[in-house]
Amino acid sequence: MSQAASGLPLGRGLLYLIVAGAAWGTAGAAASLVYRASDMGPIALSFWRCAGGLVLLLAVRLPRHRRRRVVPAAREPLGRKVLRIGVTGLGLAVFQTAYFAAVEATGLAVATVVTLGAGPVLIALGARLTLGERLGRGGSAAVAGALGGLGVLALGGGSATVRPWGVVLAVVSAAGYSTMTLLTRWWGRDARVDGSGTTVWTFAVTTVCLLPLGLAEGLVPHTARPAHVLVLLLYIAAVPTALAYALFFAGAAVVRSATVSVIMLLEPVSAAVLAVGLLGERLTMTTLAGTLLMLGSVAGLAVAEARSIRGDIRRVPEEERALV
Repeated sequence: MSQAASGLPLGRGLLYLIVAGAAWGTAGAAASLVYRASDMGPIALSFWRCAGGLVLLLAVRLPRHRRRRVVPAAREPLGRKVLRIGVTGLGLAVFQTAYFAAVEATGLAVATVVTLGAGPVLIALGARLTLGERLGRGGSAAVAGALGGLGVLALGGGSATVRPWGVVLAVVSAAGYSTMTLLTRWWGRDARVDGSGTTVWTFAVTTVCLLPLGLAEGLVPHTARPAHVLVLLLYIAAVPTALAYALFFAGAAVVRSATVSVIMLLEPVSAAVLAVGLLGERLTMTTLAGTLLMLGSVAGLAVAEARSIRGDIRRVPEEERALV
């Protein structure tokens, strides 16, 4: 009961998501350094992030795929596979592109709060309606605490400006993220689904979707420090992209969708820590309070997840427990 069809244990899935959320948070700091050293735009950066991540994932996957023996009876139908990969890739493209557009329209703070704040709400509702997943009182309290911490962390400075069009774009971004998360959880129950293959093909679809937007913005930046920018782009492609998304798709197939969305709120926590430690921003009581509130909420939701699984196991008939 504590494993998905892929056989990944729940505890490892939670760990994967925590690492992925922390890694995602480093992308913002690396992007800030890219912007300081060049005139690269956000859509071009997103394209190179996805394209580089795709190349790295293929480099890791191909040798393993050749060694692995595939049982024909366990293969997923081609039409279903194309639909799954296409919708997931489009969800990722909408998530990233709409978020960057929201940042441009209404600013980083408001775009972050609306996107990451609406995500858990949409996912909790969608998981209840489509997957039958319930948060319970503890989970609901953890979601509320995480959203409160996000608001304190991002809006605590009091300098944010709310513009309606930017809010709409942020909600669209949250919808793309929610769709991607819910579908990953839904299809993760099927033993025929290849998780690593999903990650690779999702990035392929997203890269194709972002290419025309990146060409319109300009893919090749002007910079006096090309080696510095290249190293930063390689880091963004490797750690907060190839590694983080591979861990995200694996963990999201195991853990309840609402839990996934709250754990991913570690991204702004990680970004805030790096902003203080690496970029020289000042540590304020607001930043500290929001960070602690969000970390506490993530820990509380992880405990609620573990308790839910233990309750499920206790309800399994005695003769079936040997199979768990």
